[in-house]
Amino acid sequence: MAKFEIPSEQWAQVVEKSGGPVVYKKIPVQKPGPDEVLINIKYSGVCHTDLHAMMGDWPLATKLHLVGGHEGAGVIVAKGDLVTDLELGDYAGVKWLNGSCLACSFCMQADEPLCPHALLSGYTVDGSFQQYAIAKAAHVARIPKECDLEAVAPVLCAGITVYKGLKESGARPGQYVAIVGAGGGLGSMAIQYASAMGLHVIAIDGGEEKGKSCRTLGASAYVDFLNTSDLVQEVKNATPDGLGPHAVLLLAVQEKPFQQATEYVRSRGAVVCIGLPAKAYLKAPVFDTVVRMITIKGSYVGNRQDTQEALDFFQRGMIKVPIKTVGLSELQDVYKMMEEGKIVGRYVVDTSR
Repeated sequence: MAKFEIPSEQWAQVVEKSGGPVVYKKIPVQKPGPDEVLINIKYSGVCHTDLHAMMGDWPLATKLHLVGGHEGAGVIVAKGDLVTDLELGDYAGVKWLNGSCLACSFCMQADEPLCPHALLSGYTVDGSFQQYAIAKAAHVARIPKECDLEAVAPVLCAGITVYKGLKESGARPGQYVAIVGAGGGLGSMAIQYASAMGLHVIAIDGGEEKGKSCRTLGASAYVDFLNTSDLVQEVKNATPDGLGPHAVLLLAVQEKPFQQATEYVRSRGAVVCIGLPAKAYLKAPVFDTVVRMITIKGSYVGNRQDTQEALDFFQRGMIKVPIKTVGLSELQDVYKMMEEGKIVGRYVVDTSR
């Protein structure tokens, strides 16, 4: 069994007050409990949720002081006495779901993300914007050794989340799915997962740069909301029969797209809400929803099985995440670009710098 030298202190990005900014500083390295592992985080993806955690604008309280992050890929360097199915040196990932009770009715039915006692990485417990992170062994992602840790990090939230959403949509191979917010981090992976699952993708976002990226990743059509006079009709026209997509994945961080989706999804289609714009509401005409038999649902993060399936797509080379890597010390700059809507693809932070 491998042995690792573990320092007493580490570099981390810490939210000291709601609204930020993050503070880059040294903090102690924690020791894992009996059912936990300590992961030397090599890379961590940056998710829009992390910005919400810093700003404190969701109706769910965060811990303070808080180390954000929940897309951490690294190496297990210590483990508790009760952990028997993981070894030191194994690749592992810190996900949004850091732990759950494993005993409630949700956990018993593989809906552990809905556990009322769930621990959330980078939100209710410290996450992956540090060099060493603690996680419950039962819930860490088992990353195959063949995987590149830098490239796989965004799969641990964005990849799992959109893969789960596509499963929840019920869309079948050969059908059409509209992905709203397709040019961002989640969207770039959703296009690839949808294509790998045999679906045709209508990408919806704003700007030529995002359009080019979406087409390169496999979208069959791109609708630019900044340059269309009738988005609803243009989305419908992107399907061969003009009736609209069979499903819609809403990854947007603004409210308006959530209000439009039921207008262009085809009858008996599904609208799947994934993005979480702060203080937003979703509404749809009751008559239209009933007579067209539209399904509107939410999709949260995936369970442990969804995680392994999402990683399997990546391991087989079907998902190539467009990433840009910067040092952990530059995290606040990434948040600024995120607030300004300037990010294409996914940013990853390297914890060594």
